[in-house]
Amino acid sequence: MASLKDLRNRIASTKATQKITKAMQMVAASKLRRAQAAAEAARPYAERMQRVLGNIAASTQNNPEAPALLRGTGSTDVHLLVVCTGERGLCGAFNSAIVRLARDKANALLAEGKQVKIICVGRKGHEQLKRQFEPHIIEAIDLRSVRQIHFEHAHDIAAKIIALYEKGEFDVCTLFFSQFKSVIAQIPTAQQLIPAVFPGTAAEPGGPVYEYEPEEEHILAELLPLNISVQVLRALLENSASFYGSQMSAMDSATRNAGEMIKKQTLKYNRTRQAMITKELIEIISGAEAL
Repeated sequence: MASLKDLRNRIASTKATQKITKAMQMVAASKLRRAQAAAEAARPYAERMQRVLGNIAASTQNNPEAPALLRGTGSTDVHLLVVCTGERGLCGAFNSAIVRLARDKANALLAEGKQVKIICVGRKGHEQLKRQFEPHIIEAIDLRSVRQIHFEHAHDIAAKIIALYEKGEFDVCTLFFSQFKSVIAQIPTAQQLIPAVFPGTAAEPGGPVYEYEPEEEHILAELLPLNISVQVLRALLENSASFYGSQMSAMDSATRNAGEMIKKQTLKYNRTRQAMITKELIEIISGAEAL
């Protein structure tokens, strides 16, 4: 049985841990407001750009002169997976949920005989993926020194993706991130970047017919690379909000669990102390009777 000193040390240690988790929860809550505002502000532009490009792309279907980022290479043998995760832990299942989705995709592609290449954006995703897919990881991008995500960070990542595509390094590119819904709900998401896919943009019969100036191919050639940067920026901002939301929820749960543990340890301490006092009284009484 543990001594009273050991029990006191355990209670003090648990209380110190509770203070840390409570402080981390408050920090995550304050940072979540800014990250959530940034993610929600980026959504309308990214979604509207997808719709506009979808309308233009619908008029260039089966056009051999369409940009390569839209029509693809005609093959699906080599896949590039861009996995965006967090730089730090203590955030519940945020990182592992994204990694699980990317791992399932990679395993499915490898089972089909496809070649898989991975770019890890974020330290935690790289640490988990390299256990199984280290030969497939071609680059790990570290954003630990970045205090706030800006467009240039996403543009640099998008430029690397486009450069690899122009060199013929892959045929299909898929972006993995976590879409922020609420503090307790973050949805791991896979979005195909190359060839560009615009869901729900099929031309409607009898719908309006648009004429573009300059030609659709020229517009797409200019906007498709920009769209990749915009979608990567959106993914990074969604990830940031999801990270702080998940961390806030995890630290709140840890704080409450520490409180329950302190109650149990205090109860055990009081019972042990009472048992020792009772034992000492019995010894004193027994000694007095012996005299």
